[in-house]
Amino acid sequence: VQLQASGGGLVQAGGSLRLSCAASGRTFRRYQMGWFRQAPGKERGLVAAISAGATTYYAESVKGRFTISRDNDKNTVYLQMNSLKPEDTAVYYCAADPSGGLNFGYWGQGTLVTVSS
Repeated sequence: VQLQASGGGLVQAGGSLRLSCAASGRTFRRYQMGWFRQAPGKERGLVAAISAGATTYYAESVKGRFTISRDNDKNTVYLQMNSLKPEDTAVYYCAADPSGGLNFGYWGQGTLVTVSS
């Protein structure tokens, strides 16, 4: 499984960005997909996840501001980020578990999101 993340950039606080992650594989619709982030000096943590059945999970810090979605026809998962805060600044990674579980063994290269105050 290969993952290609894109969409990061520099945005002012209160602004929005949409991240995309294109995945390889003919069974993408079965994958559990997740977005993680790692800020400088901090551990990587799960931000949002979406199951094959489109059940979603969000970290408490992003609930109500971020939305994860998927387009199985395009083998792509998205992370819509609204009302961005400086503390959202991080490298964002997409990850996949082709078995549909929570063992995210496949990772994209990361895309940097910088939120200025």
